[in-house]
Amino acid sequence: MSSLTRHSEAATNRGKRSSWRRGSSNSLPFPPYSTCKSQHSGYLPTEKNLKIWKLDKEVRTMLMNIIKGRLATKDTMGYGSDLLGLMLEACAPEDGQNPLLSMDEIIDECKTFFFAGHDTSSHLLTWTMFLLSTHPEWQEKLREEVLRECGNGVPTGDMLNKLQLVNMFLLETLRLYAPVSAIQRKAGSDLEVGGIKVPEGTVLTIPIATVHRDKEVWGEDANEFKPTRFENGVTRAGKHPNALLSFSSGPRSCIGQNFAMIEAKAVIAVILQRFSFSLSPKYVHAPMDVITLRPKFGLPMILKSLEM
Repeated sequence: MSSLTRHSEAATNRGKRSSWRRGSSNSLPFPPYSTCKSQHSGYLPTEKNLKIWKLDKEVRTMLMNIIKGRLATKDTMGYGSDLLGLMLEACAPEDGQNPLLSMDEIIDECKTFFFAGHDTSSHLLTWTMFLLSTHPEWQEKLREEVLRECGNGVPTGDMLNKLQLVNMFLLETLRLYAPVSAIQRKAGSDLEVGGIKVPEGTVLTIPIATVHRDKEVWGEDANEFKPTRFENGVTRAGKHPNALLSFSSGPRSCIGQNFAMIEAKAVIAVILQRFSFSLSPKYVHAPMDVITLRPKFGLPMILKSLEM
């Protein structure tokens, strides 16, 4: 077995273990926003906290080993061409200066890669499949568009950009089932929002799920599934140009939103080319917010190959 093959398999195994640990950590009970708890409760050795600390230590150890391996081979193989490699290269100290990021900060960024790059995209696809199953007429519309623009081959970037109905469907999925139900922002200075004075340092919680179903923003049909509301673009879908907050907005918006949408279009297009599908009778609709919004009991489906 070549060293390259061993390295690839080791990286795959690390990814699987990290994904499992992240999933185990995410499945811990997540308190609703109305829950009152002590600011020091995160430091108490409760059963929940002990499990969190154990999983965090394991993930940290794995990431440390990956980073140390990159640093050890930087002179011969470089830091790598992935996100971690680019970050290590950008943060490398020059002329005896201190590194731009500490090891703890780099590890935190790695955790963000796993979370933002996996959980949110996977749950967007999950809820898209759910809505396609519950709206078979839209499933047929999207399949017709995919076959018209992409045929039965592997979709290219140009093909995916022509999938207007698929894009509208994904945006409506993000509105009704946004993977992240709320975001927080910290005021960097004293400011005034809607006539309310906000002191510097105040943490503001933006309830995305609530805003996305607000009738004052989206109209009386806010709770209805209606992809056509996005036919004139995101900024005209609601009564405010920034009404859709699935990727946040402004200078702190998600840096990977374009990639996430292309990724979702590609996956949905390939599935529609090959399968028709519907919900299993065993499915129970119980959306659960555990950091990200997911079906509490999974999404059992019935798939039928279109190539048979």
